[in-house]
Amino acid sequence: MSGRREDSGQTAGGAAQDLVGIGFGPSNLALAIAVTDHNRRDPERALRARFVEQQERFGWHRGMLLEGATMQVSFLKDLVSMRDPSSRFSFLMYLQERGRLADFINQKTFFPTRIEFHDYFEWCAAAFSRAVDYGRRVVEVRPVRGGDRVEAVEVVSESVSDPSDRQVLRARNVSVGTGLTPRLPDGVTQGEHVWHTRDLLFRAPEATNRRYRRFVVVGAGQSAAEAVDYLHRTFPDAEVNAVFTRYGYSPADDSPFANRIFDPSAVDDFFTAPESVKQDLYGYHRNTNYSVVDGDLIEQLYRTHYQEKVSGRERLKILNTTGLQGVEQLPDGVRVLLRSLTTGQEKSLDCDAVVMATGYRPVDPRSLLGELAADCLADDQGRLRVDRDHRVLMADHVDVGVYLQGGTEHTHGITSSLLSTLAVRSGEICDSLLLRRTAEALRADRGKEIDALLG
Repeated sequence: MSGRREDSGQTAGGAAQDLVGIGFGPSNLALAIAVTDHNRRDPERALRARFVEQQERFGWHRGMLLEGATMQVSFLKDLVSMRDPSSRFSFLMYLQERGRLADFINQKTFFPTRIEFHDYFEWCAAAFSRAVDYGRRVVEVRPVRGGDRVEAVEVVSESVSDPSDRQVLRARNVSVGTGLTPRLPDGVTQGEHVWHTRDLLFRAPEATNRRYRRFVVVGAGQSAAEAVDYLHRTFPDAEVNAVFTRYGYSPADDSPFANRIFDPSAVDDFFTAPESVKQDLYGYHRNTNYSVVDGDLIEQLYRTHYQEKVSGRERLKILNTTGLQGVEQLPDGVRVLLRSLTTGQEKSLDCDAVVMATGYRPVDPRSLLGELAADCLADDQGRLRVDRDHRVLMADHVDVGVYLQGGTEHTHGITSSLLSTLAVRSGEICDSLLLRRTAEALRADRGKEIDALLG
């Protein structure tokens, strides 16, 4: 810590926060709302919560806020409605305040654009500006010991713009909502001409000098198809190559019965199921979310592809059953090495940029927990053991609650990293915080009674 300044972020009198949230994306925003809703109903048992976010302001997948792209979940699966439809933070309340409620209803759709839903998130986040430390990166979580027990933690953050500026927040519980990190193929690193879809809207405007007038998009999911469509529309002088190992884009299964896998009750079913059943359920219903594309977008891309064949000017190239072999940097672009899975034939494409629509992976929260990571219990596959209330199971001497907002697909199912159950999950975590605080108070009172008897 030499040469660094640390400011205490504790509440008055040195009391710990009931909760410090690491990250302030939709998950911890939903939790902040749940805590606020509880505090309004029961001010005598109010919870104290604070959040730390490395972005300078609220943002959710800003690089993929493509014009016209719609949500894949109903607006009713906002941050609150599945938990409390009367909450003032609902999407309908947002529309009413923006003066667009009647206009939205007249669209006859359950699926707002991604841009509008992001504006809804920002509208909600604005209510918590005093509870969020933006522009700060959590660098350490230190246990605070009382005798042989871990009674609290110190969440240490540093300013993104000035790493010497450090702040410490003491908390009895933490909620890890750091989101996902981009997944790239082995041997591929991001660069000036190698992008991940997360940064598409930031990087595409920089492609002003296009020597090759060609783009390559690797991947077969929704983001890949959207990236192909966006590049094809945005750069009318360029060829866009869609590369994927499948024969074609696969439609998402959004049928009513299959969609029940996203119901809050499905989390209970998944959590209590034997491990073999968990694996079966996950395999059966991957096609509701992973490596699948909205049917309307598939048809649109196919029409475009066909019409270009008719016109004799094919800018949209579909390179199916094709695998990525490697990426080579060029002085003014990038060379993409490909191999046909059916014929074994290899080819290379020199292009202005390659876009990796290769998905995301969860962040292991143990990387943030420092020495406390050794007290996290794991299963025989090395995965964290997580209780139904989304709390990591810890060694007996740890009184601190570590709640996970994602990365729990192995225990809670496919909705772990999705928006579908955010509202309900935030309520469950809030309830758990209250129950644990009540239990702690009862233990303290019992201890005083025993001390009085013995004294």
